[in-house]
Amino acid sequence: MSKLWTDLKENMKDWSTSAVEKAEEVSRMAMAKTEEMTRISKIKFEIHQLNREMTKAYEKLGKLAYNHTKEDHMATFSGNTDFFGIVSKVENIKEEIISKEGEIEKIKLEYDINDNDLNNDGNKSYLDEETIDIIGQTFQDHRSKEGSIIFSSHQNSDFGISEEITL
Repeated sequence: MSKLWTDLKENMKDWSTSAVEKAEEVSRMAMAKTEEMTRISKIKFEIHQLNREMTKAYEKLGKLAYNHTKEDHMATFSGNTDFFGIVSKVENIKEEIISKEGEIEKIKLEYDINDNDLNNDGNKSYLDEETIDIIGQTFQDHRSKEGSIIFSSHQNSDFGISEEITL
């Protein structure tokens, strides 16, 4: 009976050690995946900012075209450096967006992250466009300063977001 008890204790030690090692491994993998999903979210935010910048460039382009046509009675933009400067800026932004989307795909492939992991309701943003714009502007205003910013959202009483970003 004593041998049976000793063997059982040894087996339990082995099983518990194995279980702890497996739990640590799963924890490390989950942490790595979470870090990469955070990187993807940051890149998506940068893409959002680039899209906003592109929209502003399109607006500027439209105003320029309107004023050029209305005031100068010209519908051609040949030689107009302002016009082609804005067009070039839009093209550069588009290339940057494509590059960032490529970064996201690379991370997703490397860490086996699928779109369902990124798009489940747990990752749903409850922030409206105006709040996102304010946060983006705050990032821009504080980019060169040290410290941290704490964002908090309580738009939905059942849900709150609090995020500290170290600058």
